[in-house]
Amino acid sequence: MGKSSSSPSPSSSPLPASDIEKGTKMPRPAHHHFPPPPPPKQWFSWVIPLIFLANIGLFVYTMYVNDCPRKKPKGCTLYPLLGRFSFQPLKENPLLGPSVLTLEKLGGLERKLVVDDAQGWRMISCIWLHAGVLHLATNMLSLMVVGIGLEQEFGFLKIAALYVLSGFGGSLLSTLTIDEDSKISVGASGALFGLLGAMLSELITNWTIYANKCTALFTLVIVVAINLAVGLLIPHVDNSAHIGGFISGFLLGFVLLIRPQFGYVSRRYIPDGYDVKHKKSKHKSYQYCLWVTALILLVAGYASGLAKLFNGQVLKNVPF
Repeated sequence: MGKSSSSPSPSSSPLPASDIEKGTKMPRPAHHHFPPPPPPKQWFSWVIPLIFLANIGLFVYTMYVNDCPRKKPKGCTLYPLLGRFSFQPLKENPLLGPSVLTLEKLGGLERKLVVDDAQGWRMISCIWLHAGVLHLATNMLSLMVVGIGLEQEFGFLKIAALYVLSGFGGSLLSTLTIDEDSKISVGASGALFGLLGAMLSELITNWTIYANKCTALFTLVIVVAINLAVGLLIPHVDNSAHIGGFISGFLLGFVLLIRPQFGYVSRRYIPDGYDVKHKKSKHKSYQYCLWVTALILLVAGYASGLAKLFNGQVLKNVPF
């Protein structure tokens, strides 16, 4: 016969009690440290490549509409090779592109048409047009170098808004400073300078998360200064569009490209049972101040500029 056992089964055994004399201690609760959040995933960049393709497609369409051989086939640049898509004579357009009349027809920026004929849409359409192959190639190279990295970090919606609003800001300042007899203005330069301005303000507002702060700031300031200097030194360049786009992008960067401060963990990554009393706030107070200040300045600047423009005022004695 088997011997019965009076010992309790493992499932019914009581928990060990703490013995003060023997120094037995109960297990301590886990430390209330926040677990590290998952590494941020980069966005897939598709808006910047789409803008790139749209600009190229519109330039091809511009040359199709231009149709240089229809008027003077012998004078068109590269006519035997390109046919209908050949460029205007180099004396007329050294950038290898269409005529001024074609650019005006398709939405180039001209103060008289914007103010007198109420064609405000030209302030947006002009940023998608280019004066020539050289103009287009320079801008698209800058777009891909600067824009893809920004979109991967902040997403398509913010960068698309930044691009368009910066381009509008460049067009607004350009329209306020050009004379009635000046040629029309086209190009994505204002929007591209807006991306550079946003990179600078993003570095300032997210200062706490950068390791090599001074190096990053110095490098970016040098890049911005070189681009602005090139625009000021080259003749027939709409520097007011560059400045307007840069200022708009600089202010928009404080609004759109704000990041959480270092050490912040989203509540969805904190498991149950952790103490969240000392959880870091998402943003620092100076980030909120910059956000509010930049938004006020941006709205006030756009409103003031539009009021001056449609009241027929012109900004004179500007240094650019």
